[in-house]
Amino acid sequence: MRLVLFVLLLFVVQWGRAEPPQFAPVVPGATLSFPRDFGAHPEFRTEWWYVTGWVETPDRKPLGFQVTFFRSRTEHDPRNPSAFAPRQLVIGHAALSDPELGRLAHDQKSAREGFGLAWARTDNTDLKLDDWRMVRDSSGSYRVTIRSSELTLELRLQPTQPVLVQGEGGYSRKGASPQHASHYYSEPQLKVSGNVGRAGSLPVAVTGSAWLDHEWSSEALQPEATGWDWIGVNLDDGGALMAFQIRSKGGGKLWAHATLRDSAGRVTRYAPEQVSFTPTARWRSPRTGAEYPVAQDVATGALRWQLTPLQQDQELDSRRSTGAVYWEGAVTVSRDGKRLGRGYLEMTGYVRPMKL
Repeated sequence: MRLVLFVLLLFVVQWGRAEPPQFAPVVPGATLSFPRDFGAHPEFRTEWWYVTGWVETPDRKPLGFQVTFFRSRTEHDPRNPSAFAPRQLVIGHAALSDPELGRLAHDQKSAREGFGLAWARTDNTDLKLDDWRMVRDSSGSYRVTIRSSELTLELRLQPTQPVLVQGEGGYSRKGASPQHASHYYSEPQLKVSGNVGRAGSLPVAVTGSAWLDHEWSSEALQPEATGWDWIGVNLDDGGALMAFQIRSKGGGKLWAHATLRDSAGRVTRYAPEQVSFTPTARWRSPRTGAEYPVAQDVATGALRWQLTPLQQDQELDSRRSTGAVYWEGAVTVSRDGKRLGRGYLEMTGYVRPMKL
């Protein structure tokens, strides 16, 4: 008995000296490699696979959808051998933007990785969170399945263009200091087919287009940052536009960047001073009181892009999973009254400062 108690005491003392893990840094010069980088990067703190898109029903009713899988490495001691140790968390958000509803239909889930219930595999995109799945097959197409009491998404996303590597070879700066960065690539102009539905209605067949972002980092935001505004737009001529700004706690721009790939495949990248977001209309949430600039003019160099939301209320409350409230909405992009494309606008940090 004394020996057993002594061993238990040693175990308690050992794990009482728990040490946090060392998160992998994002460094310039690292080359993205596919299909390996389609998969998870568990040595980094935060990672997400983020799909947004516009689809239409057979009667040409427009809908927006969003599916995000997050992987988060915790600060739990990596030496703990327990299968119950929460080394990695998998979190899911899904939303449907339907003007007939007037707000988002959305749901969220979270679980620690393991026991066959949740995972983020490393060799290719293979994500599971209970009965929510996102899997990339050998053809490069993605199968997305979301089933909940709030909405249903059963979609196939088929690539039509090469991967769009963001930043400098996938090294995407998020601030003046080099460590505030992520590894980042996009897959624009995904061809969408499948079925969608929300509570109280039967699923309907849809077709459309989507944008996929995959990003991983350990220290993306600088301490004085409060959040970001981001757009990913599938242009009607086959081009693709990504732009973001990181906002300070005072509301100013800390950093910005944009990438434009035209219909011929030529890529133009814009420096922070060439990118700006200017609000043209605001909406106040009746639930959180946050005021969001739901319509904006975005400048990338000499080009101007006007954003108009599919509906004003596209606020997503994820405090049960990531702790954040953010506006995630379908927008139409135009210039001088002519539609140029459709995409998504994401705005974080308007309720409280964003923490990754």
